[in-house]
Amino acid sequence: MNDAKTLRVRVMQGQTIAFGPGKADLLQAIAQTGSISGAAREMDMSYRRAWLLVEEMNRCFASPLVATATGGARGGGAAVTELGQEVLARYRRMQKKAAASIAGELRQLQALMRPADEQAVQGQEQEQGQGSDHA
Repeated sequence: MNDAKTLRVRVMQGQTIAFGPGKADLLQAIAQTGSISGAAREMDMSYRRAWLLVEEMNRCFASPLVATATGGARGGGAAVTELGQEVLARYRRMQKKAAASIAGELRQLQALMRPADEQAVQGQEQEQGQGSDHA
């Protein structure tokens, strides 16, 4: 089991996820590709979804995390701002600290769980009406 997928650190602003694992990955992809569309392609995400996430991040912070340039002869682009770089670095540190702090408890909890492949088989049996175990 991948611990990174088990623990998800999300920074909330009211009911909005200001920053989380998906937005961190998007910000990192924008930094690497230099554009929102390139980052979206790299993440197998629609441009519209990526743009909406960027707008949401930019609204939640004191200043934008991503600066955009409109297209022209050379095309547009996007750059992660200094604040965006700082937010991404802090968030990655938070993820590491959170994962390290629960690692022992998580291992113990996972030891009490069924293996994922056994769980999938049981779920299929229950869907077919053959399972005898109930939640």
